[in-house]
Amino acid sequence: MIGVIVVVFFGTLLVGIPIGVAVGATAISCVLLNPGMPVSTEYIFRSMVTALDSTTLLAVPLFILSGNLMAKGGISEKLFDFFAYFVGDKTGGLPIAAIVTCLFYGAISGSGPATVAAVGAMTIPILTRLGYDKRFVVGMVATAGGLGVIIPPSLPFIMYGVSSGESVSDLFLAGVIPGCLIALIMSLYTWIYCKKHGEDKAKLKANAQQLREKGLWKVFKEGFWALLTPVIILGGIYSGIVTPTEAATISVVYALIISLFVYKTMTFQTLVPITTASIRSCAPIQLIVAAAVCFGRILTMLQVPQTIANALTSTITSEIVLLLVINLFLLVVGMMMETLAAILILTPIFLPVITAIGMDPIHFGVMMVVNLAIGFVTPPVGVNLYVASSLSETPVLSVARHALPYIAMFLLALLLITFIPSLSLVFVG
Repeated sequence: MIGVIVVVFFGTLLVGIPIGVAVGATAISCVLLNPGMPVSTEYIFRSMVTALDSTTLLAVPLFILSGNLMAKGGISEKLFDFFAYFVGDKTGGLPIAAIVTCLFYGAISGSGPATVAAVGAMTIPILTRLGYDKRFVVGMVATAGGLGVIIPPSLPFIMYGVSSGESVSDLFLAGVIPGCLIALIMSLYTWIYCKKHGEDKAKLKANAQQLREKGLWKVFKEGFWALLTPVIILGGIYSGIVTPTEAATISVVYALIISLFVYKTMTFQTLVPITTASIRSCAPIQLIVAAAVCFGRILTMLQVPQTIANALTSTITSEIVLLLVINLFLLVVGMMMETLAAILILTPIFLPVITAIGMDPIHFGVMMVVNLAIGFVTPPVGVNLYVASSLSETPVLSVARHALPYIAMFLLALLLITFIPSLSLVFVG
């Protein structure tokens, strides 16, 4: 039966069927082709409806809407100016400021492509004008956008929580140090690159002087409300005042207030297209969630997770080798499949495997998301590559090639996260 599942699933994807439909069709084929299944096709459709009956899942459309509001409200520009004020004339300072901006913006949007779009649209022209190689800048921003799904709040962490039954709040906590670690390693490479290739110091000093003429107080005042966004969202969750779903609601209200009345970068007329775009982004995700949750239930009935777990643990006796194999598999999947769908499909399959070797499910969730975040900058799916390419008018393959050093930094961080559990679990009770 596993062979049938693989053939139907990848066959439907190869002919261009959307992943949500492909997953649903695979679930139906499992029922139709296996007379011994104790459920009917009606069960499939009922399961797809009930799968969306989840308070936790309400956070997904709300964080998408919040991220779109923040993007239109110019939040990324305020963040970048604040960080650039302090390091704008230092070696590698501005590119590192762009990475840190991606880190903070990820704590607002929870999305990799949204982070690339918001930060890249503003930083790529600035850094290119100041003399940095355009391909280097585009590759850096495309990869740093992956921080958007690791640093909380993160849509993939929400999906992993739904699929695994683990606490979304704990997953958010677990993502803090890994996200900061990846940003640190990427920043270190950026400093080395800028030290080796040189910078236009005259342009950098002129730009820093122009920014500092505004004064620290003015820059801080303009960036304060943007900097306060992750504090409100994450502080509310970690203090136990609000749930992740309630925090998502607060983030929408907060984004509206600061964009409409504080920064005044939006009008009420712009709310309709922003809401429409958010609905268009959310609808396919909801279909994927419904189909994938149902598919997971079918796999459980067929005992596919247990079969794979037994096969892996009996074939591979070394835990180190097993984790490397799982990482490699997830990296390949990240290249081929949409992130949220991959999490919903693969989590029920791998949970028995990691449980058998005593790995904490929260730690595994972080490892999985970091793996799939790398998929944002690896062809053929590589959504971040296409976003960065369209922003900069740079060929996708050129973006991918110049992102390779940063992907290597991501992989280095992945190894540390995989084999040092405390990096993910230090804040988790």
